[in-house]
Amino acid sequence: MDERDGDWWRHGIFYQVYPRSFQDSNGDGVGDIRGIIERLPYLTRLGVDAIWLSPVFPSPMADFGYDISDYTGVDPLFGTMEDFDELIVAAHDAGLKLILDLVPNHTSDQHPWFIEARSSRENSKRDWYIWRDPASDGGPPNNWLSEFGGPAWTYDDASSQYYYHAFLAEQPDLNWRNPEVRQAIYDVMRFWLGKGIDGFRVDVIWHLIKDAEFRDNPPNLHYLEGRPPHERILTQYSTDQPEVHTVITEMRRVTEEFDNRVLIGEVYLPLHRLVAYYGNDLRGAQMPFNFALLSTLWSARSVETIIADYEKALPIGAWPNWVLGNHDRPRVASRVGAEQARIAAMLLLTLRGTPTLYYGDEIGMRQVPIAPNQVRDPFEKNVPGIGAGRDGCRTPMQWSAEAYGGFSASTPWLPLAHDFAHDNVVNLEADRGSILNLYKELIALRRGLPELVSGSYEPAVAQGDILLYRRRGEDGVVVIALNFGGQPAEITSSAIGFSNEILLSTLMDRQGEKVEGVLDLRPNEGVILGSPRV
Repeated sequence: MDERDGDWWRHGIFYQVYPRSFQDSNGDGVGDIRGIIERLPYLTRLGVDAIWLSPVFPSPMADFGYDISDYTGVDPLFGTMEDFDELIVAAHDAGLKLILDLVPNHTSDQHPWFIEARSSRENSKRDWYIWRDPASDGGPPNNWLSEFGGPAWTYDDASSQYYYHAFLAEQPDLNWRNPEVRQAIYDVMRFWLGKGIDGFRVDVIWHLIKDAEFRDNPPNLHYLEGRPPHERILTQYSTDQPEVHTVITEMRRVTEEFDNRVLIGEVYLPLHRLVAYYGNDLRGAQMPFNFALLSTLWSARSVETIIADYEKALPIGAWPNWVLGNHDRPRVASRVGAEQARIAAMLLLTLRGTPTLYYGDEIGMRQVPIAPNQVRDPFEKNVPGIGAGRDGCRTPMQWSAEAYGGFSASTPWLPLAHDFAHDNVVNLEADRGSILNLYKELIALRRGLPELVSGSYEPAVAQGDILLYRRRGEDGVVVIALNFGGQPAEITSSAIGFSNEILLSTLMDRQGEKVEGVLDLRPNEGVILGSPRV
């Protein structure tokens, strides 16, 4: 990838690495930075362009790195700053960009800033966090709830005030209305950008500003029993405040101090609110993550509607992006099934916009059942019994049939899937028809067809379980036909629009087949059609 290309993030393919679970280099059962360096050749074989790295900062690990106690260090569990510097160089030498997770909404309660803030109401850092007096009855200041269960306020006996935490009590929220907080985090950004990282994925970016009056959130009249308890109220006043866009503009300006960097926002909002976080005029994030595919009903018509709504809502010049999995949501292969996981792969890598892969999805890793005595996720511990735990999508990468899947020389921090001896990188690379080789073929085809990178998206009329669309570029048209159903399907050439040959099937066995008159799709099959390229 050309280092001088300021739009590299538009045509690149991102790959999320969860460091604890990618590769353990020192035998302690936890993945680390040197392990990532060891596996860079795999990522280059796969064909991705950028690594998004979940947090490696010093942390008490109450939320496994999303509770930071030092923004400009590396936790010894993952290695040293020298290891990180080596990772930057090695990734760049391999043609890979490196994106770092930034967690600016909250710190650890062990961060020196919070220790100071908690020491006295008069401390200069007190206003770096959100403190409120008790309500008239002595209880929390309002009805805001923690996303990890219970109230979002914890009482501090020493100062007789409550502090706010959108997540764990060990993760107090910073006060982003304080200019000193903003400058401190912007200096953190400059520190890592100066080291050579290529941008940030900003954690819970829509949380950064809270209502200045701390009004009660309204009840969620559509709450469903069995869902996480924090969903009982709508976050009208605790998230997505208008002033947050000023903060994001300032963040973007920091990244623009450096050449060819990207700012990505984690935003779990409906599409019509998500698109407000775009900022192609330097006022927002280049890519607010679009998570619509993570929770939709998996059907042709539902997915078709999501694509249409997103394309329609995008601001002029905004660049779309798509995500199928991450460290907070169940594995795609478990959500849609092993056969449809291939359809999901073809969808992700042929839609208009930047795709993000989650480690292990390319080998079809499934959600791993976690026994009660093996649960590590604080969300699951605080809110048990509703299936919201995140451990099952964070299990170790399955590299080989060796002990512990080639991930570690000792017992991993989370158990491996029972099928790791069969479903692993070594075996799947050797299997011509494997899902891993499908991903490789899809990525290679995407690289070779400009239509799949920069072409327009054109929906085509289809019925039932078929999703049909075209990607039109300056030099040609590519057609994608996806069968979301378990029955064979037939598509006429009039629907496709022209005679083609199959460039790739999700079942990996029809490349070069001519299509004239009718396209027959097998159950759970997707194909890419186009004119052959020399």
